[in-house]
Amino acid sequence: MEGSEEWSHGGRCAACTGSVQPGVGRAEPRLDGRVGFGHCQPNALKRKLQSSPHGNPPLKRKAKPSVNNFKKRAAETGTREKGSSSKRSLPKKQLTANQNESQKSKLFIKTSSLFRNNPDIPEIHRKAVQQVQENVFTTDSFSQLDLHPHLIATITTVLKICSMTSVQKQTIPALLQGKDALVRSQTGSGKTLAYGIPLVQSLQGMKSKIQRSDGPYALVLVPTREVGDPFPFSLPFTWIVPGVLMGGEKRKSEKARLRKGINILISTPGRLVDHIKSTECIHFRRTQWLIIDEADRILDLGFEKDVTVILNALNAERETRQNVLLSATLTEGVTRLADISLNDPIRISIADEIRKSLKPALQSEKEASSSSNPMDQENFAVPEKLKQYFVMVPSKLRLVTLAAFILEKCKYEKQHKMIIFFSSCEQVEFHYELLVNVLSGDLESEQPKRSSASSVQLQFLRLHGNMEQEVSIIKMAGYTDVAARGLDLPQVTWIVQYNAPASPAEYIHRIGRTARIGCHGNSLLVLAPSEAEYVSLLASHKINVSEIKMEKVLSGLMKDDRFRLHRPGSKKSYGVDPQEVRERATVLQTKLEHYVHSSEGTVRRAKKALQSFLCAYTAYPRSLKHIFHIKSIHLGHVAKSFGLRDAPQNLTTLPTANSKKKTKPRAKR
Repeated sequence: MEGSEEWSHGGRCAACTGSVQPGVGRAEPRLDGRVGFGHCQPNALKRKLQSSPHGNPPLKRKAKPSVNNFKKRAAETGTREKGSSSKRSLPKKQLTANQNESQKSKLFIKTSSLFRNNPDIPEIHRKAVQQVQENVFTTDSFSQLDLHPHLIATITTVLKICSMTSVQKQTIPALLQGKDALVRSQTGSGKTLAYGIPLVQSLQGMKSKIQRSDGPYALVLVPTREVGDPFPFSLPFTWIVPGVLMGGEKRKSEKARLRKGINILISTPGRLVDHIKSTECIHFRRTQWLIIDEADRILDLGFEKDVTVILNALNAERETRQNVLLSATLTEGVTRLADISLNDPIRISIADEIRKSLKPALQSEKEASSSSNPMDQENFAVPEKLKQYFVMVPSKLRLVTLAAFILEKCKYEKQHKMIIFFSSCEQVEFHYELLVNVLSGDLESEQPKRSSASSVQLQFLRLHGNMEQEVSIIKMAGYTDVAARGLDLPQVTWIVQYNAPASPAEYIHRIGRTARIGCHGNSLLVLAPSEAEYVSLLASHKINVSEIKMEKVLSGLMKDDRFRLHRPGSKKSYGVDPQEVRERATVLQTKLEHYVHSSEGTVRRAKKALQSFLCAYTAYPRSLKHIFHIKSIHLGHVAKSFGLRDAPQNLTTLPTANSKKKTKPRAKR
């Protein structure tokens, strides 16, 4: 590997040999010569450096003449003349070839120090908070409700659900009575069944049997296009046809399905408005249900105007219908939307019921800490079996810490599935390509003898808003915020928020992808030292997160000998040596950087991902600028977290995938 590249940290190149020691401000040369951090040229590797007692490289100075030294050197010279004449007679080219062969067997690392010049990780001091937790399941069964026997049988045998959740117990009877409802409950608590069961029960019991050609009897608005099998509990009633309209699919095929007829129409607001304006066959003359699912997320994505267009289109053709609005949080926008779309609704809030059972002391504390704006102090409920963690990581170590965490949970522990949230599509694409090629790529060939645990193959899937429709069961995947709501991927055990969300409400949305319907789940929030106050912000909303030390995450690399420095005569480590952990982290970082710099294309994609990260960082709301400010970022350190060896100078000239393209207006069909 070349060693002449200069670095943005310390002004050193990466050619000469050395190894990082904990707590030492500069690289110490080592006789084994495995890790390179110096600033000389590659031919300097021919010299053997010896460490001084204090760990610093010896200064060049003339040794004082000594009789003993003179005699010793004379004896050594005589011995070499007698026994090593063949070595002296080797040609220069052959000597160079032998040196190259010996160097190939060693691991030279072209990277600057990961563990130097990093900001101190602050101690987090915050008051203990009592997390509001929802008990998901009740003891009541669906057989206690006045439902069609085939519907109950499908729920219990096909969906394998025996008892109702808290939100289902309160919502289903109210909707069966024909009332409008505003339902607030945590994500993953079963809200889909809460409105889906009474909807199907109502449609199958209509006096005149529904025909497919009748068009939509129910309209369900969802925030994102990632939806699973629509209404599987409607299978016994084959004459009721559900259908989905979403981005990433050809409009021509959607128009054809609309012409054939869809009775339960599930759509994103933007896509439905597109068809309202351009598709003549769509109508709402028989629409009796309007359901706005994940209303807070719909508003967060900027669909408020589209929802208004849809409401006007519905009211123009049919004014009387049953309306249901569901949300995990109760924001000002949700309240405003409820006022214009619901008619004398019944309000169902599981979290409020739980707070009524809080101790009086906690209630008085809540009242004392509440501000004039109740939305600023909104408390959120989380599943009772969800464990929440955060890890404080300096920018230079973010990438290698993420990779170590993936290896630990998805490769060396059993049956883990992970969703990783990034703040931009470019970051998803970059990390997907990098992690696929480094963590599950040709590194396997470097470790021929592996245990059964280490032989597990990682599977990756990427998903973001700029892709064609691609949803499947995953083992590990990267996601942007577009997938924060509306996904119900089975058995997801870890949610990793690699970029901090823009609000506590968004934090709740993301972690709601795990611990669903009573299952166990975990979440990890990755923060930089400058972002430590975000933990206190979560605590002010009664969100309690526990800390995991970065060193503990990196120690998982001790299970993978692909990142071990193979020194002559070294023995396998059975404990966790902090120095060896750092060495393995450096080896892994080097492999990541080597892939990034393997071609101009990968370097360009890394720069685009870095640029998109910086743009997203500047987009944090004003109320969080004291935590997330672009001036607190060290560009060179952040570039390191994208596998770049120095800070790019031309980021503003790079195009991004989010560039808007001009589109021509479409004619109606």
